Amino acid sequence: MAAAAVGGADGDQRWLVECLTATLDTARDVRAFAEESLHQASLLPGYGAALTKFIKLHWQEDEDNFVPPVVSASEKVVIRQLLLTSLDDSHGKIRTAIGMAVAAIGQQDWPEDWPELLPYILKLIGDQSNGYGVRGALRCLALLSDDLDDTCIPKLVPELFPSLHRIISSSHLYENSLRANALAIVHSCISMLGSMSGVYKRETTELISSMLDPLMEQFSVILNLPMQSPNPDDWSMQMEVLKCLLQLVQNFPGLPEAKIAAVLSPLWQTFVSSFKVYHLSMVQASEDVDSVGYDSDGSERSLESFGIQLFELWTTIVGNSRLAKVITGNIKELAYYTIAYQQITEEQLQNWSRDANQFVADEDDATYSCRVSGSLLLEEIITAYEEYGINSVLEASEMHFYESRELKKTGSADWWRLHEASLFSLGSLSEQLCEAQDSGYNVRDLLQKMVTDTVGTEVHPYPFLHARAFSIVSKFSSVISKGICEQYLCSAAHAIASDVPPPVKVGACRALTQLLPESNDSLILPNIMGILSSLVDLLKKASDETLHLVLETLQSAVKSCCEQSTLIEPVISPIILDVWAQHIADPFISMDAVEVLEAIKNAPGCLEPLVSRILPTIGSILGNSKNQQDGLVAGSLDLLKMILKNAPIAVVKVVFDRCFTSIIQIVLESDDHGEMQNATECLAAFISGGRQELLVWGGGQGHTLKMLLDAASRLLDPALESSVSLFVGSYILQLIIHLPSYLSPHFPELIAAIVRRMQSSSIAGLKSSLVVIIARLVHLSAPNVEQFINLLLAIPAQGYNSSFAYIMSEWSQLQGEIQGAYQIKVTTTALALLISTRHPELSRIEVQGHLIKTSTGITTRSKARVAPDQWTKVPLPAKIFSLLADTLAEIQEQVVGDEDNGSEEDSDWEEVQNGDASIPHDMIYSASVPSNANPSVEHLNALANVFDKDDDESYDDDLTKADSLNEMKLSDFLTNIFVNLWGSDRVLFEYLCQALTVSQRAAVEKVLMK
Repeated sequence: MAAAAVGGADGDQRWLVECLTATLDTARDVRAFAEESLHQASLLPGYGAALTKFIKLHWQEDEDNFVPPVVSASEKVVIRQLLLTSLDDSHGKIRTAIGMAVAAIGQQDWPEDWPELLPYILKLIGDQSNGYGVRGALRCLALLSDDLDDTCIPKLVPELFPSLHRIISSSHLYENSLRANALAIVHSCISMLGSMSGVYKRETTELISSMLDPLMEQFSVILNLPMQSPNPDDWSMQMEVLKCLLQLVQNFPGLPEAKIAAVLSPLWQTFVSSFKVYHLSMVQASEDVDSVGYDSDGSERSLESFGIQLFELWTTIVGNSRLAKVITGNIKELAYYTIAYQQITEEQLQNWSRDANQFVADEDDATYSCRVSGSLLLEEIITAYEEYGINSVLEASEMHFYESRELKKTGSADWWRLHEASLFSLGSLSEQLCEAQDSGYNVRDLLQKMVTDTVGTEVHPYPFLHARAFSIVSKFSSVISKGICEQYLCSAAHAIASDVPPPVKVGACRALTQLLPESNDSLILPNIMGILSSLVDLLKKASDETLHLVLETLQSAVKSCCEQSTLIEPVISPIILDVWAQHIADPFISMDAVEVLEAIKNAPGCLEPLVSRILPTIGSILGNSKNQQDGLVAGSLDLLKMILKNAPIAVVKVVFDRCFTSIIQIVLESDDHGEMQNATECLAAFISGGRQELLVWGGGQGHTLKMLLDAASRLLDPALESSVSLFVGSYILQLIIHLPSYLSPHFPELIAAIVRRMQSSSIAGLKSSLVVIIARLVHLSAPNVEQFINLLLAIPAQGYNSSFAYIMSEWSQLQGEIQGAYQIKVTTTALALLISTRHPELSRIEVQGHLIKTSTGITTRSKARVAPDQWTKVPLPAKIFSLLADTLAEIQEQVVGDEDNGSEEDSDWEEVQNGDASIPHDMIYSASVPSNANPSVEHLNALANVFDKDDDESYDDDLTKADSLNEMKLSDFLTNIFVNLWGSDRVLFEYLCQALTVSQRAAVEKVLMK
């Protein structure tokens, strides 16, 4: 029986399955003993986990965490039957454990191998006479609800909703926790219907409409109950209602206003009453309450999470243009309560006072909290209501500021919290408010009043208020008067040198980072050495997050040194190098240290002394790379790459003489991912900086070129892990750009190696970078692109007729994923060059087209095993033509945004209200079907940068900026290609246009009409 399936399992699991099997025994005493044993076991911790663990380890062979032996098919049948019949066990812990097990199996077997699962659960839920069955089935369905897909939801909802509504509305029959479970299932159903609404708008709208009135009635009843206790058990239902409302508003923005308006008043009451409990329990901490708890699903249950859920719902309502009109009259109150919610809680106060690193981390990472969620709501208010929204936020902030002053006069110890919250709310909206100041709003006076008021307040009793004031001045330095900024700059310089609480020093560092680059030299010069000295002292005491902050401030200070820069290198460099060495295993801290050293390198007169200081040690490390501590070689290479970046050729030569041979040896011999990647980037930087002169530095007779080619050969070795070769594309690109005549005799071997590396790689990023190499070679072969195609046809590729067939198959799939403005320009124009040849081999190659939908519904794991994705095949010229038209359309649009479908939503809801739409039994296509037909977000962002002249230069841009292809205008190039093809081969042009989408065809027609 099933016990045999756990031969390799531990004793507890073996015993558990034996007991489960024994409960099916025909002998009454055996069955009774097994049931009692299970009951006793259920009282012990870990019972449900043990059963679930057994299923996860032994149920399915193709799972990542599978441990043999596998449960046989016959044993699975027995176990599934046993578990279902045990869902109505009278012992609650057994029901929970069984429900967890059923859900775990359901994720694997349902619906294909376990079709009776949902009908059985629905039967139990609908049986009012079986209270235990209702509870067990509901608990199980709650666990399974996230796996319900678009094939079962349309059939499930009409059958399930009456039972769920009965449970939710029967407070006299069912406990709150069970009603909350029912609401959780409603939430899952609404969420799934929302994900389907893009494809099945009418059908999902009808399903939601059928539930809306009874749901809103119950939502109002539940939300009308004022929150009175911090105990999560008392407001678990309100939490689920908020989640349901969020899904409704998010996924069905066309809901009739009247339907939502009916619940807005109870929602506001919940908002106000929950704030009172939150303020009492969390801010003032006058009640002893656990700040965080967890439900049986592991989801957090706390007043903080409840507040966050409220803010998320309000943010979504405000963001809905139709609903925003309904609540316009309450926006000032909404902003007022939101800022009050943003006060520092007592728990935050204690944690941040005890650990400055936590304070920095929570500030920088926008930690999940009411403060952050409240800021998102305020931002949405300004976006939605514009002038009225700005005035509402400023007015609310000013009111709280004056309230804090009144509280201070009365002797309240917490007066500063409202002042800090007001500053925090404005700081989180700094970008919008700075723009508002420029547009005529008087943001400056309020800010200056608030920060000036802080100056006269003692530091030690109110460290977080002073920290926030420093932060505000740094964020609004363009708005606040120059005099106040200079006053705060001096105060920040004094604070980092004084005995003040750590949060104040944190705020001072933030102020210095922003204010130093903006200040006059006359103010900086007398103070900069003192600031650097204080920061160095802080550096010795800092750790983790504060260390990152101090290094960031040091970088800003170094950049502001002006003519004193030559004095800083001998003082600062040794200390930063020591920090770098101590934290070499921490990529974030070591990166920060390298950035400070880069600032020193770029300071006038500091490059040569810094190189002289670094090079002997780095050279020794790289020369003996096999005997270094973990991370030191990779870190040294990263440091060396920084030195080489934009360095004069004389410096490149000095570094070459000391380190080049060692780096080549690392590439040829190392297997460490970090070492190989960084060494590859260093070699690319050597070529970019040394160019053809580099070939004579290492001696005559092509010795240096041979080493460069040997390195390329190793990096393209198909036996290497793909991640080791991640930057080989950038390296080979430098060889092509700067040494084309020296490389050209080796092109056939290079292309063959690239093909082998691509075929052995599973990383799309590596494949894409190698496609860029092929594309650059296409350009290099112009105007004789046909000859290059012939070369590719002559090079074999495993599983394909030629390398050309393989490369184009991959290229056509990867084009939409390629990132980087330069890379997109090179590959797109290379495709245009290829199609313009009209080489006969192009039409003989078929490549991947669009996804064929072979089954209905969302693809579950069991479905994916049976029916993997299938794709159409299209001729290569048609695919290239489509890709070029896509790019042309994106360039013409420049900004890709979602269309406003509000009017369509309205008409759909009107149809449902007045008509009787039927739900098809077979909803044939899901919005969640994966497809590579559309370009990735990263690709679109990179494409936008093709015509963004102010785009920040990355290191990769530095390496490719010397390429003459950068001067090419992509839109003009594509226009010429389409116009020339139209004029020279009208028949082919019309044929290729047949496969274009409407938007692609419109883009092409637009350039033809010029």
